[in-house]
Amino acid sequence: MALAQFIQDAWQQQAKWLVVLRPLSLLYRGVSLLNQNLYRSGIKTAYTAPVPVMVIGNITVGGSGKTPLLIHLVKYLQSLDVRVGVISRGYGGKGPFPAYVSIDANVDVVGDEPTLIVQSTGVPMAVGPNRQKSIELLLAQHELDLIISDDGLQHLALNRQLEWIVLDNNRGLGNEKILPEGYLREPKSRLEHATVIEHAAQPSSELNMHLAVAAPYLLHPAQELIFDPTQNFYAVVGIGFPERFYKTLESMGVTQFQCHEFPDHHDYEITDLQFEDSQPIITTEKDAVKLLPLLKQYPDFQREIWVVPVDAVLSSACYVTLHQQLKQLGLNLPERP
Repeated sequence: MALAQFIQDAWQQQAKWLVVLRPLSLLYRGVSLLNQNLYRSGIKTAYTAPVPVMVIGNITVGGSGKTPLLIHLVKYLQSLDVRVGVISRGYGGKGPFPAYVSIDANVDVVGDEPTLIVQSTGVPMAVGPNRQKSIELLLAQHELDLIISDDGLQHLALNRQLEWIVLDNNRGLGNEKILPEGYLREPKSRLEHATVIEHAAQPSSELNMHLAVAAPYLLHPAQELIFDPTQNFYAVVGIGFPERFYKTLESMGVTQFQCHEFPDHHDYEITDLQFEDSQPIITTEKDAVKLLPLLKQYPDFQREIWVVPVDAVLSSACYVTLHQQLKQLGLNLPERP
């Protein structure tokens, strides 16, 4: 088992031995506080974009549901004729950066999540570790009213006017410890300074979301097939929190599956998809954007690969809050269509 997976399992189980990592957590927190003070004192300067910036992120390591939320918000804003653009670090992408993410962009260059976002929305998007350069690249090609940053909550080099933090109740805050003793990037007090969107099927907050599952589809449909949830599947996933995907499968009636987990943003090889029998594979849309180019390299690969799409469903209070916040920034949105 890889070290990263071993530690993630320990976080999930809140293993007591994690206390031995506390010195590293104190060091991590100390470096973070020093960096904050450098920006606060003006020794380091943050970039302020000429248009408002909204960050959608989390304070935990691993998936929280922020990408489906971002895709939903982009589509919603587009429906109201808001000229929105998106930036991202482009994790998993190899650059060169900054890179503009076109509808046919190379996933190896720009990363899997940016590819999924643009293929789902057609939004103008740029990626790279330097968010200022990504914004400048976007603004050189588009007139925008709002820029949404996919993640980057801890990226203090970029000033922002809005912050939405997604808090997944399936994971919670674990042992509430900072990396690497726990899976928090920042202490839970950080939630007091942002708009928190609770990701839960049975939420306790008015500001909440959940993921609705749409009908699975074949990644490379050579023929018309009907999805049969009673089949045996290989669940192939390379995401931050694979347990959520497994629960999604169970909610669909898929109970017979073998788990094959890979690191987040995994670079798939065809051997990752080869098994001794012909049982179908089932995976996420984020993984699918990496698997499809791979299948084009191996046209003789015949195994069925089913993709499970999910859509973020937001509470009414989320839209009310969004309209109010954007109005304060000078963006008067029309009523919901």
